Amino acid sequence: MLTRKEELTEALIGYLLTHGLSDLSLRPLAAELGTSARLLIYHFGSKEGLLAAAMDAMHSHLRGTLQTLAENDAQEGDARVLRQFWDWAVAAENFSYLKLLYELQILAARHPETYGPFWQKATAGWLELIKGLLPADKQKAAIASLPIAVFDGLFLELMSTGDRQRTTRALDYFIGLVEEVRLNRAAAANKQRQASTRKRPPPR
Repeated sequence: MLTRKEELTEALIGYLLTHGLSDLSLRPLAAELGTSARLLIYHFGSKEGLLAAAMDAMHSHLRGTLQTLAENDAQEGDARVLRQFWDWAVAAENFSYLKLLYELQILAARHPETYGPFWQKATAGWLELIKGLLPADKQKAAIASLPIAVFDGLFLELMSTGDRQRTTRALDYFIGLVEEVRLNRAAAANKQRQASTRKRPPPR
């Protein structure tokens, strides 16, 4: 059975998914949730504590839905992981959660003193998550940052235009470029090995 705080947190997430973060005010929120601002402060301590609880619960939800992806696709290669992650993000059950997180990113850029700590925590969590989805030899922060940056740009474009077809095609184009580089490197390495083998003197 959920505690009262857990029930309020779930209701809060539902409210945020509908109304967003930018105009969050305790009194309208409390009225919508059927409680009072005083009780929200009692349970969460402050507006910041309330946001922290909501963000933590959202991240737990998203990490849970990503668990199967992490187990099934972590060894499939960088490009496949990025496409699978995109498909997961734009699915109906996840899209609204991701939109709210990106709204947090925009607010953090405009009001770093209020929203910056929440976004920094979210960024660190996503970086570790993406690193975990990459093959073992690619689990580095700099490598994980590149697909995150591509994903960020395309997801923000999707949010602002609603053009899922174009943004998905753009992602597929980027994946094609990554795969081309990978195949070219593999071919060059194989050619170098063959040349090295031919140059070895015969055994005596």
